[in-house]
Amino acid sequence: MRSQTVKFSNRNQSQFFPVLRQRVDQYFQQKTISKLGNQSLVWKGLTMLSLLLVPYGLILSNQFSPWICLGLAIIMGLGTAGVGMAVMHDANHGSFSRIPWINAFFSATLYLLGGNVLNWKIQHNTLHHTYTNIHEVDEDITGKFLLRLSHGDPHWKIHRYQHIYAFFLYGLMTLSFLVKDFRQAYRYTRHKGSKLIKPFSKLDIGILLLSKVVYGVFIALLPLLMTDLSFGQWLLGFLVMHLTAGLILSTIFQLAHVVEGAEQPAPDTEGMITTAWAIHQLQTTANFRCPVALSWFIGGLDFQVEHHLFPTISHVHYRALSHIVQQTAQEYALPYNRKESFFYAIRSHIRMLKVLGTRV
Repeated sequence: MRSQTVKFSNRNQSQFFPVLRQRVDQYFQQKTISKLGNQSLVWKGLTMLSLLLVPYGLILSNQFSPWICLGLAIIMGLGTAGVGMAVMHDANHGSFSRIPWINAFFSATLYLLGGNVLNWKIQHNTLHHTYTNIHEVDEDITGKFLLRLSHGDPHWKIHRYQHIYAFFLYGLMTLSFLVKDFRQAYRYTRHKGSKLIKPFSKLDIGILLLSKVVYGVFIALLPLLMTDLSFGQWLLGFLVMHLTAGLILSTIFQLAHVVEGAEQPAPDTEGMITTAWAIHQLQTTANFRCPVALSWFIGGLDFQVEHHLFPTISHVHYRALSHIVQQTAQEYALPYNRKESFFYAIRSHIRMLKVLGTRV
């Protein structure tokens, strides 16, 4: 990890971001609204949590057949993905609410997914959002099991088939939390000399361990003790829930950065990226058009360009801001990468998987 050595150049850059930031500020001033989430976001958060917890409660009631419980596990997977994209994502960026305890509450819903808040904030908020698509720094594209998502990763023969098996591996995303969080905590603590990465304290390690135990009780022990499900039936439901959630979450995130037109710039020998940070975000990030209902469910992540430029603004505002961002980018002759549909974005991602799988 070399995050402390990568810098962005501010020399000879346009006034794109100062102008854009001024226009965005004017939008909120004219509308007299907060940049944070509103009441509708709180209701969305409660809805997504219900999508996860109500099926869980029905399973624990022990009133349904194993096949119905399997269907409920799929709904739990949808709820897990919904919480991840539309609830905890905003909350961990500090954009869910202006009320601290509400933000902290919805931020902690990540524990219901089996994840860890501090790990997420380091990997996602700090490393991914600062060093988007930079090899060895952005962990979202670097060093993935059997996947080559970065031109900087080693090329193996099996990668030529990754466009076929990638989506199965994407389903393992939330399952990986159960192991990955411990590896990340160890790695981040080793890099405590970095100004960007906060090392895990004894309290943080205690929270990590306790949260995994509580998650094990929540997701495994209680269903096995309170229902007539066999271990095999429970295991099938557990895997189906995680595969559903992981497939949705990973796919949506991949459509933002591993598609055609999303660059993977490499720092020069002095660790310098030759563009300013905001322009780097435009070059490495993509939007995709999708139905309003899908956009609602995925937490506005179809507007990833706006999210990367303004991560502390709630996603409920991104659709309106997208017109301002696109217009300003065009004025400064800068890219604004948007795929014309969700399925076009999927095809673009598959084509990129093929390129990365065959081109060394």
